[in-house]
Amino acid sequence: MGRGAANHPLSAPLPFAAMVLCVITGFLALDHFANGSEQLLLGAGTWAVLIASCASLGREDRARALLVVVVATCAEVLGSIVLGAYTYRLENLPAFVPPGHGLVYLAGLRISQSAPVRRHPQAFVGAAIALVAAWGIAGLALLGRTDDLGALTGALLIYVLIRGRASTLYAGVFLVVAFLELYGTSIGAWHWATDVPGTPLPTGNPPSGIASVYVLFDIAAIALAPRLLTALDRIRGLAEDRLART
Repeated sequence: MGRGAANHPLSAPLPFAAMVLCVITGFLALDHFANGSEQLLLGAGTWAVLIASCASLGREDRARALLVVVVATCAEVLGSIVLGAYTYRLENLPAFVPPGHGLVYLAGLRISQSAPVRRHPQAFVGAAIALVAAWGIAGLALLGRTDDLGALTGALLIYVLIRGRASTLYAGVFLVVAFLELYGTSIGAWHWATDVPGTPLPTGNPPSGIASVYVLFDIAAIALAPRLLTALDRIRGLAEDRLART
């Protein structure tokens, strides 16, 4: 966190996460009535919220949020536009989705930094594991659509929650993604195909363990952020050397 973070209005972890959930709820509700042009306005608003949210962060956390946006956007194009694993209401990639991924990451991060989670990290991760397992079992036996994909991705998520070095972050992201997916699919903002494209593997709407994919975005961002910053510092240093010689 930056030096001024403690006095920033978005610095309190749980109020920040609540704000993100309100943004998700409100913007998805507005999207239900929006055309393509109006989605651009929602996208601009989401970018504004993300930029404001990054203002109090340290350099590395800002880089991670940016990398999550880049990696997640590539995955969205592949998963939705190319493969058709899920489809947005207007059969496009809404402009608010890329910055929305950054907000999901930051909400999960801030939840993991909250006082209750820092005091009881194992209990928090254990509760998330129990929720993932219960949802996966329900998807196989109780829900209207058999959810084999959710069970498989849920098993992957449980493994990451048990073995990962940032388990509280991943658990926080799971909670935000669970809300996002349940709410978004319930109002028709997007829907998941009944089967994984090109396979007979049935999926839920949404798949119960799909948060594991978001966690992979986070893992990539955590791993790549220091390298990105090092590369940028190197480029800046070379540019300053050249300017000094001229």
